[in-house]
Amino acid sequence: MKYYLIAGERSGDMHASNLMKQLKLQDPEAEFRFWGGEQMQAVGGELVTHYREMAFMGFVEVAKSIFKISRFLKHCKQDILSWKPDVVILVDYAGFNMRIAKFAKANGFKTFYYISPKIWAWNQGRVYGIKKSVDRMFVIMPFEKDFYQRFDYKTDYIGNPVSDSVNAHKVSEDFLPKNELGAKPIIAVLPGSRKQEIENMLRIMLQVMPDFPEHQFVVAGVSTFSPEFYAQFTQGTNIKILYEQTYDLLSHAEAALVTSGTATLETALFNVPQIVCYKTSAISYAIGKMVIKVNYISLVNLIADKEVVKELIQEELNPHKISEELKRILFEKPYRQQMLNGYAEIKAKLGSANTAEQAAKLMVGYLKEKEA
Repeated sequence: MKYYLIAGERSGDMHASNLMKQLKLQDPEAEFRFWGGEQMQAVGGELVTHYREMAFMGFVEVAKSIFKISRFLKHCKQDILSWKPDVVILVDYAGFNMRIAKFAKANGFKTFYYISPKIWAWNQGRVYGIKKSVDRMFVIMPFEKDFYQRFDYKTDYIGNPVSDSVNAHKVSEDFLPKNELGAKPIIAVLPGSRKQEIENMLRIMLQVMPDFPEHQFVVAGVSTFSPEFYAQFTQGTNIKILYEQTYDLLSHAEAALVTSGTATLETALFNVPQIVCYKTSAISYAIGKMVIKVNYISLVNLIADKEVVKELIQEELNPHKISEELKRILFEKPYRQQMLNGYAEIKAKLGSANTAEQAAKLMVGYLKEKEA
């Protein structure tokens, strides 16, 4: 069968690649065409557009790029019509993929959504569009199944792919000597994978380094950005930037500064106490405050349904606040242990499942039902 997948960001590329591997096991004749990145390319198939070209963040930033996004949408629709897949599989990335779902359904294509868009956080009315346009929704958060059930829409809970990825990771035994990291304990800095995230937050995160002379700060870099790009934020420091080694870095870290997103959950699953950081343009933040319907921004606190980790958002994201909180999670043992206890509760809620395998089996099964 022919599978057309759309992942618009780095985490989606990883999750979609794992799904593709499992689809190949369930369907040896599987053909792939996709919007994504290197990890999907490694599985095989035809890359249409790389996700780095579509990484827009914030209401204002998206509005500024509206004509570029429109061109991508037009190209994607034409490509689907030309290739005629058996199914279009959408991976998160709500603003783009919701429009493609509506188009695909209207043109007679089967539509699956792997990893629900976060419509429960804002614009919950979008659920009605999903009911009309998406044949099957595969959710990865325990509370999402209940959310959709309130709207009389049945979904498949398949576990969480982040949990699978963390559990499957084999720690590199020579990580420290290979990267010339000394004996000082590590504070991991995860500034995100989008250009705007890094520009908004990395410099602020690193301003606290002088307050922690007994620790070494190490940045988790991504290969889509050059050393020169990171250098503008790290000039005057001896900080190391390690590319594509985030899981090994977290395996050795004592604490972490993390941009809100999938990385907050990854950090929790590695049992690393963290501070969640987020900053966007003033206008985007003001709009967000008006429309967001949840009490937290980090996946950790959302899954726990309480504050497990401190979220420093917008004006609160400053060197003084970061330093203050970092000292607490490093040196106040009861406070640190409370966070680790919260992580244990989250792991129990997520459960253990081979998410991609479960999803692939269900997807191929649903497609075969259609053929029958």
